[in-house]
Amino acid sequence: MNKKPFVIGIAGGSGSGKTFFLKCFLNHFKEEEVCLLSQDDYYYRVAHNMTAEENKLYNFDLPSTIDNDQFLSDIKRLINGETVYQKEYTFNNPNAEPKLLEIKPAPIVIVEGLFILHFKEISQILDLKIFIDTDEDIALQRRLKRDLIERGYPEGDVLYKWNNHVMPAYKDYLLPHKEQCDSIITNNTHVAEDIIQITSQISGNLRANVLDKSLI
Repeated sequence: MNKKPFVIGIAGGSGSGKTFFLKCFLNHFKEEEVCLLSQDDYYYRVAHNMTAEENKLYNFDLPSTIDNDQFLSDIKRLINGETVYQKEYTFNNPNAEPKLLEIKPAPIVIVEGLFILHFKEISQILDLKIFIDTDEDIALQRRLKRDLIERGYPEGDVLYKWNNHVMPAYKDYLLPHKEQCDSIITNNTHVAEDIIQITSQISGNLRANVLDKSLI
């Protein structure tokens, strides 16, 4: 890699559809063309023996729960052409064995997470900032579906976290940076083709202006 990678930041609140957006986006590239670093894998580890009540009250939606120094360091390593090794975060699930992730450098580096615009040093590195925007009621329904079905949390716990942790963090640490973003994508639809079309347009521009030029 002779040229500095193009760094994209993708931010959005819980239930905004970041995961689906990223999946669609990455499908437009070959594996060696793009790499992804997720803020979720930089949570400080917490005790696995937390009770259900302790887990309910523990606020994961604060910048202080993220190892920002290591997160920033690994972004810089990818930019410098180095491979990053990082244990995946298992969302405090004692039954899940974390994998060791190998993230290889690429011409396009994607950094995603709730606080990437709040962390100033990370925000300043980003060449393109994308904000995934969603109506609050739609985001809550997505969060409920994920946490009730996929993670088995009681509905009362999910609603408690949403009202006391998730939304306050969104309003304090992400929403103030919305207007700084280069692209604001509204993701209220459940139609996959809409997001596929948007990601196709963005990836096409990147291929023409970043990847093709990197071969010159």
